[in-house]
Amino acid sequence: MASSKAYLQFILEQLSGLEEITYRAMMGEFIIYYRGKIVGGIYDDRFLVKPVKAAIAYMPTASYEVPYEGAKEMLLVDEVDDKDFLTGLFHAMYEELPTPKPKKKK
Repeated sequence: MASSKAYLQFILEQLSGLEEITYRAMMGEFIIYYRGKIVGGIYDDRFLVKPVKAAIAYMPTASYEVPYEGAKEMLLVDEVDDKDFLTGLFHAMYEELPTPKPKKKK
């Protein structure tokens, strides 16, 4: 099942207090970026983030879910209605997120 654009817009609105939030559509789902780094994504209308140590510490009771078949587990963000919680989560995670690899020039 693909994610809805309405849910994407809801999540983007919840993250509106952060600068440099972008997204990319990918096979009916959405990858979420913060300051150029992948934080997580929206899969089947669920907001999942990478299970870095800071995210695990910030959400100690979060459940691990598979975004799609064959993928690594990610953390389910239950508190999507709390803008301050999401802002804090993204700030906590940022330093641990891998820097994207530079694109190869053709």
